[in-house]
Amino acid sequence: MDYCNEATPLELYRLIYSIRNNFMVQQPKVLDSKHRTAGQVTVWLIWILTVFLLISAGISYRALESLTAETVINLPIPLKTFPVLIGNWTGMDLSIPTITREYMEKNFADDFISRRYINSKTQAWVDVYIVYCASKPGSMLGHKPQVCYPGNGWIHDSTVKSQFLTRQGNEIPCLIHRFQKPAPAYEETVILNFYIVNGKLATDQKGFSGFWGRRINITKNPARYVAQVQISSVLENPIRSAAKDMAELILDLLPDKNGTVEAAQQIPSASGLSE
Repeated sequence: MDYCNEATPLELYRLIYSIRNNFMVQQPKVLDSKHRTAGQVTVWLIWILTVFLLISAGISYRALESLTAETVINLPIPLKTFPVLIGNWTGMDLSIPTITREYMEKNFADDFISRRYINSKTQAWVDVYIVYCASKPGSMLGHKPQVCYPGNGWIHDSTVKSQFLTRQGNEIPCLIHRFQKPAPAYEETVILNFYIVNGKLATDQKGFSGFWGRRINITKNPARYVAQVQISSVLENPIRSAAKDMAELILDLLPDKNGTVEAAQQIPSASGLSE
């Protein structure tokens, strides 16, 4: 039967309206589905590309790290030349356990010293620890009193920001840390700690904790480094006195922000220092 011949004008209008309406309603659904599929593909491609870049960056970093793993960047004047006699202070090297020394040399230290100085006038003593890290400056991250001392049985009491004046009248910012060991082996220690980052003074590790600070020193530039200075004793007065007498001599051994090493030109004489 020919439906159109038998249909009334009203029925034909309803039929045409229904067909047109269905087409207009369904058509966007088809287009929306296509756009959604395309969007999903784009998102997946972005994720895949991101993961690929991260993996590539990790492989590249490990490759660079392996190339510099056995590289040691030497100071123009080694830290071992740091004066043993400084005013009233007389120093002697402290032994470092072999396992500790090997760990330091393998993971972050290009040069370091650990000495005990005794003041002939006051009989006070201080332990002076200096470490220089240039091949992988970022490896110094985490090596700080708040981490290392508790790891060796000490209880952290406090940390405060402070400063001290050198013999030449320069002010150096630092942190003063206090630790104790519980009874029965009760013991206290006070630590004056500061850093030198590429020749500039810093109190904490923020100066080399970012991406640029953690880069491997591919150019082997001795002026791009992190150095840590710790002066410790049972009381605060001795460490401040030692820091006052020794700080300038320590800085003279390390490259300044222009790469100049004062001690490479002339090692400063410490004989004129006094209490």
